[in-house]
Amino acid sequence: MSITDNITKVDFFKREELAGKWTWATGAFVGRPFKISYSDASVLVADSWKERAQGIPQGCFLLAYYDCDPDKKHLHEAVLLRVIEPAALPTDPDVVSSMVEYYKDTIRTGSDKQSQLDQYSRYEFGFSGVRCSILGCFYLSEDGKLQFGADLENFYSAHNYSVIKPNDTLLTTIVNYRDKGLPGGDGDIRIGKVRYSSSRRFPKANPDVPLYVKAKDFAGKRTALFGMTRTGKSNSIKKVIQANEAMSALAKMDLASSKESAEEALEPFNGDAPKYPIGQIIFDMNGEYANKNLQDEGTAIFEIYKNKTDRYSIVEKPGFRVMKVNFYREVESGLELMKSYPSVAEDNAKFMVNFRTVFLEKPDDYASNPSAKTRYDRRVAVYHCILHRAKFAAPPNFTLQWSASEDVRKEVNSAVDPTKPLSLEEACAWWEKFWEVYKDSAFGAAYKKKNGREWVDDDLVALLVMLTRARESGGRADCNGYRNLRVVATQHTPTTNSAFEQDILDSLRAGRIVIADLSSGDEALQRMYSERITWKIFRDAMRRFTSAQPNNFIQFYFEEAHNLFPKKEDKDLSQVYNRLAKEGAKLHLGLVYATQEVSSISGNILKATQNWFISHLNNEDEIRELRKYYDFSDFSDSLVRFSQDTDKGFVRIKTYSNAFVVPVQVDKFSTTDKV
Repeated sequence: MSITDNITKVDFFKREELAGKWTWATGAFVGRPFKISYSDASVLVADSWKERAQGIPQGCFLLAYYDCDPDKKHLHEAVLLRVIEPAALPTDPDVVSSMVEYYKDTIRTGSDKQSQLDQYSRYEFGFSGVRCSILGCFYLSEDGKLQFGADLENFYSAHNYSVIKPNDTLLTTIVNYRDKGLPGGDGDIRIGKVRYSSSRRFPKANPDVPLYVKAKDFAGKRTALFGMTRTGKSNSIKKVIQANEAMSALAKMDLASSKESAEEALEPFNGDAPKYPIGQIIFDMNGEYANKNLQDEGTAIFEIYKNKTDRYSIVEKPGFRVMKVNFYREVESGLELMKSYPSVAEDNAKFMVNFRTVFLEKPDDYASNPSAKTRYDRRVAVYHCILHRAKFAAPPNFTLQWSASEDVRKEVNSAVDPTKPLSLEEACAWWEKFWEVYKDSAFGAAYKKKNGREWVDDDLVALLVMLTRARESGGRADCNGYRNLRVVATQHTPTTNSAFEQDILDSLRAGRIVIADLSSGDEALQRMYSERITWKIFRDAMRRFTSAQPNNFIQFYFEEAHNLFPKKEDKDLSQVYNRLAKEGAKLHLGLVYATQEVSSISGNILKATQNWFISHLNNEDEIRELRKYYDFSDFSDSLVRFSQDTDKGFVRIKTYSNAFVVPVQVDKFSTTDKV
């Protein structure tokens, strides 16, 4: 049974008679509004009412009931308020003046006994005001169901309302209310309990009010976790991973064998359950998810889900698959990885710029077009020679061959025949001699005269320059050429036959968890690998989408996102993270990112974010940026305050299906959590 199944219209609008007067039985009476509008209300409260309600902390929820005739059901409504700050009363100047005179009098007489204060003054001094924001209104629909609207359709004179601090049962309903369905069912997870303040003087007097997050809120959505180091971001990420894994277990269909129509593929859910298992990939910048560490205490993700988790690393180590490419076997992937390597990508020498324009994608008509096949085979052969010269270890017994006419072979004057298998050293020698003689060759001039183009195309020229280090045919070696690529050799392995990106994609399509340990690389390498893997998944999802094939949900997790994502001032919307934020929803790609710096993240990503987990932020710049979104401005003061000992996991949460922010103490992640 759902946690709120027992909440009915009777519970939410229940009254009782005390001392001959009707009062609301839904919580403790705390005051009456003296000012109200569509957006905020000012409430008069008394010290005795506060004490009876066990305090009114900043940020707490209150309900303002219209004190109408119980028979007028169309007026059964409760305005949801959040306490923001003290509000000035019209009588405050007089009270302050009287209080100052009283203090002066106690100093003059040398007495500070409370009995000196007359009864009337003590009564007047016991009132204060609080300003509240209005979050919406609970009301009854025509069929008697409880509904919530995120605004006020109407309000009456302030004196008509009574303000109640809701009891725990009612508060559970308030913070867990959803427009469609109620949390606590399949695929949902308790994220924590409601917590209003850093100080917790009476924990036993305040039973837990649980907050549930709906796992469906995260699949294919964008989720942000902001907060300083050691405030609980990683713990919250584990809870989100757990929620998605619980929902993934409900999937009934296999993506690999799916035969859905294009219309059926558009709907990714069967009720609250996904059609296909959810794949999750964690880009682990510090190695805290991929390796055991002291803070895990037996809750490392790779251990809990060891039968469903694949770990990858930049370097070879036990228990990990290595994120390296066999550059000889994976020609296209290897070249693209090489071109994206930081030192290669940032070199602006002309020969390097020309090299980066080369593509080695096999032509579609490779088998049927002899000319296209010949030119492609030549480019690949020279590329392999470059790898050999740059000291990329070749697989055992690796040989090359390509097409070359008798006229070409004759002018190169080589004893070897490239139409037959050659060793890498023989191939290198052949192409180096070819580039030396090509400029003045008779076959080159004859070919150009007959076909109107050079025997060597632009791509082949760029590759030959890299191999021979000579910028022109017949010239001297006057550039670094292949030497600039030796730094990339650390990313090569001669033992694999498939690209790691494809292996990762296959695992994610099967609904597995992938942890990419990038802790062994510097920031440039981390960016390169994360972008490369993300682009691979994004392009595959787009290909499936445009060809009317279904996509399963894939969730991306980025720690230290400020080191990867485009900066706030970056206007290039073509970057993969911007596209993931803007287009990921239709491709069923979810994004979860964590950082200490709200202000460093591109606004294009922030604007597309639906789920927010905000813990302690230590400066006004971050708070100022946060105020732009939802009702986080209500928490601008409390987010700056932080106690290292007691406030870890104290988070303000806004999820896709909830209409307002809820302050929560996130539960510590545990393997025994009920989902």
